[in-house]
Amino acid sequence: PESGYLYRENKPEGFFYLDHRTTDMKYNIITDAHVTPGNIHDSIPYLDRLDHQIARFGFQVEAVALDSGYLTTSICKGLSDRHIFGVIAHRRFHPTRGLFEKWKFQYDSESDHYICPNGEKLLYTTTDRKGYRFYKSDPKKCASCPFLESCTRSKNHQKVISRHVWEEHKEKIRQNRLSASGKELYKKRKEKIERSFADSKQLHGLRYCRLRGKQNVSEQVLLTAACQNMKKIVEKHEFLYNLSCRDRQLFI
Repeated sequence: PESGYLYRENKPEGFFYLDHRTTDMKYNIITDAHVTPGNIHDSIPYLDRLDHQIARFGFQVEAVALDSGYLTTSICKGLSDRHIFGVIAHRRFHPTRGLFEKWKFQYDSESDHYICPNGEKLLYTTTDRKGYRFYKSDPKKCASCPFLESCTRSKNHQKVISRHVWEEHKEKIRQNRLSASGKELYKKRKEKIERSFADSKQLHGLRYCRLRGKQNVSEQVLLTAACQNMKKIVEKHEFLYNLSCRDRQLFI
């Protein structure tokens, strides 16, 4: 009963637990492993776990690389507030077929309005409780627009665009992803965190829960992470020892 029903695209459907894991970029040491029911989205516990690691270990986090599941306005703003260089994968949206994508409507930050492909303005109207601001076009102008069929299918010929109040933080994250350092950082993500998950499943039996209940699953996850970390530390020390031996032989 403590597990959650997982239903995601390209994922197995059923009752699962999720292992939310963080690794460092240099040695791939697991710095945090947090278990939640399978119906908890990846983005929900992220900032709390990030703060937990900073407080417990005194980390001075400079940059993070995350997959597209973490591309939310709250996480983007949270990274900005913590002065952390965030790189998050692009999330592919599937707009209504035959209509303009949102990026074709240019936002004017100074005047706070959008400009459509035909050069007309979409003016701000209201903000909902979730923090989304809505911009609407003039139906009279839209009715005679040559791009109407490619713009909206509303009965009153009015185009509506939403924009979160923290949208500028998400745009900053997108710019980080397209930068040279951002591209280099994101390349390492699959070599680090994805490799860590693969090893835990293939080599340590973490593909299945051995006992029921969140507490028991958490113990299994933490013990697995500890084993993986010990292996990483041993490999690191063996590398340094072999390196020092070679250096001594060269010196002699």
